[in-house]
Order: sequence, then C-alpha cells, then structure tokens
Amino acid sequence: MKIGEIRELLQAAEDQMLPDFIARFERDERSGVQQLVQRAQKRLEALAKERERLKVMHRYEEQYKDCQAICGIDEAGRGPLAGPVVAAAVILPKDCEILYLNDSKQLSAKKRDLLYDEIMEKAVAVGVGYATPQRIDEINILQATYEAMRQAVNKLSVCPDILLNDAVRIPGLPMQQVPIVKGDAKSVSIAAASIIAKVTRDRLMMEYDKAMPQYHFAANKGYGSAEHIEALAAYGASPIHRRSFITHFKVKE
Repeated sequence: MKIGEIRELLQAAEDQMLPDFIARFERDERSGVQQLVQRAQKRLEALAKERERLKVMHRYEEQYKDCQAICGIDEAGRGPLAGPVVAAAVILPKDCEILYLNDSKQLSAKKRDLLYDEIMEKAVAVGVGYATPQRIDEINILQATYEAMRQAVNKLSVCPDILLNDAVRIPGLPMQQVPIVKGDAKSVSIAAASIIAKVTRDRLMMEYDKAMPQYHFAANKGYGSAEHIEALAAYGASPIHRRSFITHFKVKE
C-alpha cells in the first residue's frame, strides 16, 4: 500500500482497530509508515491513560455498586444574568464506558455535543428540569436550582436508589443523597449530568439569540460579558433576564 493510503487507514481506524493496524504495518521499513505506526501507538497509550482516569472517576459508582440505579445530578446556569437554570439527572448502566467524560467546563463545545449524543444513547434514563428567570427572581437562585433538580429526578423513567450530587443536598427528595464537592470532575454519573445540563442550556440560549440577537446570547449564554452589559444599557432587559441579577447594572428603562 502507498503511504497515503496507510495514513487514511489510520485516520479512519477506531480505537479497537489500532492493535491490528500496528501488527499489520510494524515490519514495514519505510520511515513514513513507521511514523504512522508510532502515531497509532501513541493513540493506544493515550487511550490507556484515559481509561485509567475514568477508572478513578468510577470510584463513587463502585462504592455504591449494591444500589440498582445510581443517579448523577448537576446543573448549568446558576450565574448568568439571563435564561433559566437547567438541571439534569442521569442514570448510566453499570458496565458503561464513555471515554472523556469530565466536568463540562473542561470540554470544548464540540466535545460536549459528541458526548451529549453518546450519553443520550447509552444512558438507562435521563431527566431534565428547568427554573425560569421569573421563578429565579421569585424564590432565589438556590431554591430555583433545587426545584429544577427535583424536576429532573421526577422526570426519570427509572426511580433512582441513590443520588450523587455536585456539592449540594437537595431538599424534598426521599432517596439517599451523596453530595460530592467538585463532583462533576470526580464521578462519571455527575459528569454525564453536567454535560446534559450544559448542552441543553447552551442550545436553548442559542435559540433565544435568534429572537433577540442584540444581547449576543449565542456567544455569552446569558453571562455578563461586556457586550451583554452594553446591550442592557442600550435596549433594556428582555423577557428572559433575571431582574434580581441586574439591579447593579445600568439598564435602559
């Protein structure tokens, strides 16, 4: 085979195909082919390192393995000036492997989108809850977050035995809860919930941007960027702004 053809073969190879690729071409003495074999070996080494990282992230799920349904919960959007707070609850199969699961803030938007699809495909159950800006203003952001989390749990098609939460204990739920500080970087279940909540909210803010482009919601997702704050001064608050969050900004009447 020509080196270009071998390169295309490597580019198309899925992770489980790498050992066969290496075995097939490791005796080819051409320097270009040897470089491709080395590239395949580095991919395998990176894959092994990622699986070790995920093994550590399974420690809470392993600790509570006697529970039938372990649910991770996280939220997105507690800090923005506009838009809802979104919570997600995710139950993963016990033998589930989803590479590169992590705190959603540590991932690129493209990677989050890919993982979102994989989580939705592999999860036993996914629930998503929302609290509107008006509800946030009415009961405060912490209580609104709890409300969205309860919604997410109640929307699951499977009742969880235990909740792994990112740092909080949610009032009003009967099942056992385990708050884990920075849990979205320590538990695969919470990381999955983090990604579902973040992608769901980001996509919603991009839809709002189509209706209200002056606030640049597609770029800032409702957070207080300089352009967003300037838009508040120029155009005033929109129907999705949190009035209790913008009292110290200059806002056109």
